[in-house]
Amino acid sequence: MEPHEIFLKEAEKKMTDIDFRQRVLPMLDFMEANRVVRVKEFSNLDLAKQRAAYTRWKVTENLDKYLVDFEGSIIRRGGKVLWAFDANNALMEIDAIIKRTNAQKIVKSKSSVFHEIGLVKHLRDKGNVIVETDLGDYVLDLMNEKAYHPNKSVTNQKLENIGRFLNQKIKSSLEADPEELVSDIRAEIRNKFFEADLGITGANFLISDAGSIAISENEGSARLSFAFAKTHIVLAAIDKILPTLTDLDLFFPLLSSHSTGQQMTTYNTITGPAYREDFDGPAEFIVILLDNGRSNLLATQDQRQALNCIECGACSNVCPVFKTVAGMHSYQSYGGGPIGQVVGPLQQGFKEYQYLSNASTMCGKCTDVCPVKIDLHNHLLRNRHENVVQGFEKTGEKLAWFTWKKFMLSRKNLNRPAAIKNFTFKQFYKSDWGDQREFPKIADKSFNQLWREKNGL
Repeated sequence: MEPHEIFLKEAEKKMTDIDFRQRVLPMLDFMEANRVVRVKEFSNLDLAKQRAAYTRWKVTENLDKYLVDFEGSIIRRGGKVLWAFDANNALMEIDAIIKRTNAQKIVKSKSSVFHEIGLVKHLRDKGNVIVETDLGDYVLDLMNEKAYHPNKSVTNQKLENIGRFLNQKIKSSLEADPEELVSDIRAEIRNKFFEADLGITGANFLISDAGSIAISENEGSARLSFAFAKTHIVLAAIDKILPTLTDLDLFFPLLSSHSTGQQMTTYNTITGPAYREDFDGPAEFIVILLDNGRSNLLATQDQRQALNCIECGACSNVCPVFKTVAGMHSYQSYGGGPIGQVVGPLQQGFKEYQYLSNASTMCGKCTDVCPVKIDLHNHLLRNRHENVVQGFEKTGEKLAWFTWKKFMLSRKNLNRPAAIKNFTFKQFYKSDWGDQREFPKIADKSFNQLWREKNGL
């Protein structure tokens, strides 16, 4: 089944699931309400967003320079930098490190880039023992489910289902409340940190001048994932660069306020290769810089602005399509929500993923809430235009729009009896409209007819 067919099937399934919508929609609305409250604490929010947008624009326009500077800074501090063109290349590099270090036990933190390359499945297929340390990812791993939201991965799961799986896997009590479940999970994975040979984390930001990485989190699992390991691997996309360490003064608050509605997340870690005077921490620090189609996005003059994304997830919280189609995994691409719809076709190929750009109401809410002022809804329009230019538009769709244009340019057709117009529209658009909604009816009289009657013409 093609990706767009799976997408439509998932959307149709979830939009009629009342129980699912009653669980998920209040949570998304709650997260958006928290963002609205928190951003009021900025003395000048628009100025902060403009500064962030300019910094990210500067990086994107000079990405080659900043990446080389970052590599040089890491090497000078005694670390290593590896370049991965695509997902397979990144997985091969990780396999080589595991083989060289003879790592038996691996822990990993939460990061969207791991889902992008299929890291966990790949390592387990190779026979490696790897443990999810993020609470949400740990639960989803036990349940063999996929993340719903970039920040609240288990939002779509029922608490009783989570409790039942934890009871079967780690012997947690069936009567345990959420706090007890969290405590049981932490007790289960605590020793995994101490025993780990290899820790794999992502990075929210890569600091070019300092040769450091910055991680923002609320659990501390990312920090623990590398604190006791002999080797620390950082897998990060090439678009995570910030020029200087002082830029975090702006980006940490913007990220936390727009993602979780906090002034600052609980743990904000800045780390890198160990200094000579350090007596603890990983002995080896390796950064793998992943491209995986981002150069395709960088090559587009208009849409490259999408690389400015800091993955706060705010655009998903307000997107009516995201709320309908059941979360990130339903999009069948590396990312979900409005930003995923923009970058998906450009990063993964227009022919297979152009449907993503069409799944939008163009309400513009995503653009309004973006902390780095990405023009998301207009980028979706540009993607649609590019789809037509490249000739990927279906013949049936071309015929439908040709017919629509001919009909709308004819006064005679517009003034035809409503029964004829209703029949015609049903023939063309009933299947696209779906069986779950009542097909709209055209008014008995057109505006032109009403105007003529009113003026006695």
